[in-house]
Amino acid sequence: MSGARRCYPSRWAWGSFLFCCLSLCAASSLLSCPSLCKCNISSLEVDCSGRGLTSVPPNIPQDTRTLLLLNNRLSSLSGKAFSNLSSLHRLDISNNFLDQLPSQLLSDLGNLTELRLRNNSIRSLDRDLLQGLPLLRRLDLSLNGLSQLPSGLFDDLPMLHWLSLRSNRLQSLDRVTFEPLSNLETIQLGDNPWECDCNLRDFKHWMEWFTYRGGKMDELQCTLPKDLRGRDIRMVPVEMFSYCSQLEDENNSGPADKPGPPCTKASPAPLEPDPGLECPQRQRYRPASVRRAIGTVIIAGVVCGVVCIMMVVAAAYGCIYASLMAKYQRELKKRQPLMGDAEGEQEEQRQISSVA
Repeated sequence: MSGARRCYPSRWAWGSFLFCCLSLCAASSLLSCPSLCKCNISSLEVDCSGRGLTSVPPNIPQDTRTLLLLNNRLSSLSGKAFSNLSSLHRLDISNNFLDQLPSQLLSDLGNLTELRLRNNSIRSLDRDLLQGLPLLRRLDLSLNGLSQLPSGLFDDLPMLHWLSLRSNRLQSLDRVTFEPLSNLETIQLGDNPWECDCNLRDFKHWMEWFTYRGGKMDELQCTLPKDLRGRDIRMVPVEMFSYCSQLEDENNSGPADKPGPPCTKASPAPLEPDPGLECPQRQRYRPASVRRAIGTVIIAGVVCGVVCIMMVVAAAYGCIYASLMAKYQRELKKRQPLMGDAEGEQEEQRQISSVA
């Protein structure tokens, strides 16, 4: 063996190596930051707000957690605008001129937790726009031109807690669209031209259920009809929608002008019944009113309470009457021997007087 000493790298050398690696990583992030944006390495935030952008800037770092694109001039977005940002948690595209969003725009953002599309010109949303966002918790669609929401839009949002639809053009909503939002805590629906007619009846029942389980909601004021203008739909009695059931019955039983296949609304009544043709009886949907259910429970409780009180009073009266009767019988038994002694003395006096 030779007497040469082996050389091992010192701790200072390892520290310098790690520092160089971190510096290179930071430098690469800085180099990949778009020229018109500000990048924060510690928070992994890219701020491109207020830059007058007409398109999403390229070369956004792939590890970006927050992307701010608000207060720009974006009027359209390509379906692959955010395809390389799978680590994105927060996306803000508020205060732009977007009128339509591609269905694949958010397909690669599986880690997204907050999406803000406030104050744009969006008039409609694709049903598949929010698919593949299981972690989304906050969604802001306020100050747009939405007049309706497609059924199934919120089907894949189990973690959504906060939703804003304020200041749109919504006149009615379908309760089926909101039923998958089991964890929703707050919803904003104000400043919309709501028509409080039969089309909003089922959604009214959903709102009552949502409020009953502790959800928070702002005022939803009616615009039409005139007699309900300015009133909160939740405060309108459910009896005012009773005519909706009558209209459904009339529409279902009314004569049809156009012939159609069997078992349809438009099919005329057959002259001779066919035993082989059986049309199923469709049951009319009657949504349950939470307010009416609560009122029924309260009334039933009051009636049961009154009945219980009457039974207690009757039992107490019976006990008091029984005790009084028992006391009367005891006193009566005590008096009978005394009455017998007095009669015996009178009989003896009569015998003595007769002898005398």
